[in-house]
Amino acid sequence: MNTRLFLHFFRAAGVALLSFPAFAADPSPATVTPPATAEELIKKGAEFDDRFDAKDALQYYDQAEKLDPKNAEVLLRIARQYRYMLADASSKAEKLRLGHIALGYSERAAAAGPKDPEAQLSIAITLGKMLPYMNSKDQVAATPRIKESVDKALALDPRDDTAWDILGRWNRVLADISGLKRLLAGAVYGKLPKGSNEEAEACLHKAIALNPHRLMHYVELGRVYAQMGRKDDARRCIDKALSMPNREKDDPETKERGREALAKLK
Repeated sequence: MNTRLFLHFFRAAGVALLSFPAFAADPSPATVTPPATAEELIKKGAEFDDRFDAKDALQYYDQAEKLDPKNAEVLLRIARQYRYMLADASSKAEKLRLGHIALGYSERAAAAGPKDPEAQLSIAITLGKMLPYMNSKDQVAATPRIKESVDKALALDPRDDTAWDILGRWNRVLADISGLKRLLAGAVYGKLPKGSNEEAEACLHKAIALNPHRLMHYVELGRVYAQMGRKDDARRCIDKALSMPNREKDDPETKERGREALAKLK
């Protein structure tokens, strides 16, 4: 065989072999990403939760719920996102729709976490957000449920400043209902529980003592003082709140309530 022809053939065969797929070789196993756990999804969702970005937070929390539908923490976090969206909604109907979704998750959280004070309190927080948009019948029905939720939370954690704040608001609102209105409401919708400004003041002082860095406590105490006719005390508390930085989702709205209360004092 011609030597040059042999070498040419050899080189051609070698190139063909090098370019041919190596079917005989063992392929490297593909890298498989394990599915995220509920804890990992909560952590990712919390990054958006901390920025009050409810829709993006829900993308992760909803996945976590599918993995662990009885996880009280997941249910609590989902309820909070719907409360955030309630606050941002423009219509009463949409606020109530979102509120009922939040309430459903709050109720599930309370059932999943019977020893979790935050889970027990979630019902009161959600109902409190919904209350201004409810009709009179639903407001009356919600009132004892709020108190029951707060009482359960405080029995588990008497140092929960949010629970004391809600109890203070509950007493202030009920103290402002006249005897005639109470009688009429009782005849139509059912008996209303009683509250007092003095009890409201004591509850809000407790909330401030436990956490003096939340402006909502000062606004609510100021509103109690305004209702009691203690104008100077009301101004002092609300002015303090207005001077504090916004840290929570509801802080701008809370400050607006404070300004409205101050305007009525003049």
